[in-house]
Amino acid sequence: MDEKLAASAAQKVVDGGASAVQAINDGLVKGMKKVADLYDTEQIFLPQVLASAAAFYAAFDILRPKMLEEGGEGPGHKIVIGVVEGDIHDIGKNLVKTMMEANGYNCIDLGRDVPIENFTEAVEDNSPSFVALSTLMTPTMKNMDRIVKELVEEGLRDDLKIMIGGGPVDEEFCEEIGADVYTNNETEAVQWLKKETG
Repeated sequence: MDEKLAASAAQKVVDGGASAVQAINDGLVKGMKKVADLYDTEQIFLPQVLASAAAFYAAFDILRPKMLEEGGEGPGHKIVIGVVEGDIHDIGKNLVKTMMEANGYNCIDLGRDVPIENFTEAVEDNSPSFVALSTLMTPTMKNMDRIVKELVEEGLRDDLKIMIGGGPVDEEFCEEIGADVYTNNETEAVQWLKKETG
């Protein structure tokens, strides 16, 4: 939860020639997974989560340029990612986004509680290959369905692959709304992307 300490540790990785990808995956991502677990079991609360996320990004911003140097630009495919309208829980989305970026994908992060039309606009403006939708709340699952329908109505669906994830979501719901894949965690998400992008 200490931004200065996290940034200092990240700078040591850069200065010492260690692998930025390894530091992200084995350090930052594992750390945020621990934060998510502690939050889920109510051992920590939102202020601690926010402080942890700030520390995470303080380190990640230092490591990211080195990560891109190590892996080149990777596949470079654009991914529009966000938590659907009505839901403010974004730890899972942030973990997925980080793993995607660590593997060379270009994420356009719309944030949390994102209105349906913002996803459509982001697709129109950025021409991504993928859209990734997240929610942790059952009542907001319906907004995933609305986003898929909106993309179809606007003629944007054919060139897109849509990924969904989050606590209440499953493969059956994915099929029901016409999304392409349900992934349970950030590792599954990246594995699927790699299959899709060759």
